[in-house]
Amino acid sequence: MQEQRSLQGIGFFAAAILLIAIVDTTCKIYTTDLHAVQLVWGYFIGIDLTLLVYFVIRRERLSTLVRTERLGVQLARPAFLVASITALFIGLTYLPIAEATAIGFTAPLFITVLSVPILKEKVGLHRWAAVVIGLAGVLIVIRPGGGLWHWASLMPLVGAMFFAFFQLITRVLAASERTHTTLFYTGLGGLVWTSLMVPFYWTTPSMVHWLVFLSTGAMGALAHLCMISAFNRAEASLLAPYNYSKMIWVAVLGYAVFGDIPSTNMWIGTAVIVAAGGYVFYRERRHG
Repeated sequence: MQEQRSLQGIGFFAAAILLIAIVDTTCKIYTTDLHAVQLVWGYFIGIDLTLLVYFVIRRERLSTLVRTERLGVQLARPAFLVASITALFIGLTYLPIAEATAIGFTAPLFITVLSVPILKEKVGLHRWAAVVIGLAGVLIVIRPGGGLWHWASLMPLVGAMFFAFFQLITRVLAASERTHTTLFYTGLGGLVWTSLMVPFYWTTPSMVHWLVFLSTGAMGALAHLCMISAFNRAEASLLAPYNYSKMIWVAVLGYAVFGDIPSTNMWIGTAVIVAAGGYVFYRERRHG
């Protein structure tokens, strides 16, 4: 029975990763039309509308969803998510999607670094070494001084750092907050923060753009719900390695949609980053 639930969890998690890869690819297509901030704003409109339907179907009461003892943290958390996605989309404006995704895999390494001041965890020499090796993998991917170097190569790295903040705050909230409450504030907060920024980057959206907003937001919300379903069925340690399946999807989508062929350096750098992140996870699982 547990084996079947674990397989279901893997299936939900793999579906979530595929949906996220499709969202990134779709948004990259429209970075030539709209600024990354406006794409993120539209993304959260789609997420909120999808969550509204979901909560109505679930018969969730608004009074229950908004009940929180940590309102400030609940509103600050989506700010880091907005910053993370915006940085990634800025990177996607200029970079092949596979390279941007590979650099984004450094998030677990930033979680290691930030867990010291935020969670007061002790990080040993082995984990620090993994962080350094992982960043070396980033240098292999972006090749400073090389023909493919661009300042935007740093943006997925910045996005990974903000995503690490987002993940760590999620851990803090998970101890006391309902999952649906945190999900509600993720959508609401994301829309609030992006609405404050979008007037400075506004371009009148076409009907196609609105469809992109709604479709990417729906896929993003569905990805979140798939992840929740996955973690309800399987342990995080079992699901974690499947994060890297995104590399396969973006390589395929990047070639199919943009004609991008990932370079040898990209694959080598990705292998180094993934190995470093995997080692950090192994040490965390082994030593707690």
